[in-house]
Amino acid sequence: MVGSAQPANTYFCKQYFKKIMMYPEYLVAPMREELTKVGFEELKDAAAVTSAVEGEGTVFVVVNSVCGCAAANARPAARIASQNAKHPDKLVTVFAGMEKEAVDKARAYMLPYPPSSPAMALFKDGKLVHIIERHQIEGRPAQMIADNLINAFEQYC
Repeated sequence: MVGSAQPANTYFCKQYFKKIMMYPEYLVAPMREELTKVGFEELKDAAAVTSAVEGEGTVFVVVNSVCGCAAANARPAARIASQNAKHPDKLVTVFAGMEKEAVDKARAYMLPYPPSSPAMALFKDGKLVHIIERHQIEGRPAQMIADNLINAFEQYC
């Protein structure tokens, strides 16, 4: 290939691969439901993430994942913490490996922290005020993680 010419199908390929999901929906549906059944809203695109995070008030974002530490620690911790008397105005979730555009946008708001799945972040008036990364989730009991989140909720919500 000479110069900056690209094959005619480059655009198609980029658009196609943007939409490919890493896991079959039937596999992740129960994992999504663990959060949605306690009031989390699923965000499926970048615009929804922007709308949720940049609004006034507090927003708790969970980057959900199929990994074992999400099942054993992160989702249970998020459920426990979300039931606290003092909690964020909005509870939202994106799913790593599924809605790439939404996950990428959520992770962009979590900078300078590197991408992490699972991860949990608290925003207040559009600003990141608290984050829990995967390395802070792995090997820790759900209640310990929930206590960390509840402390953040008490401070910022």
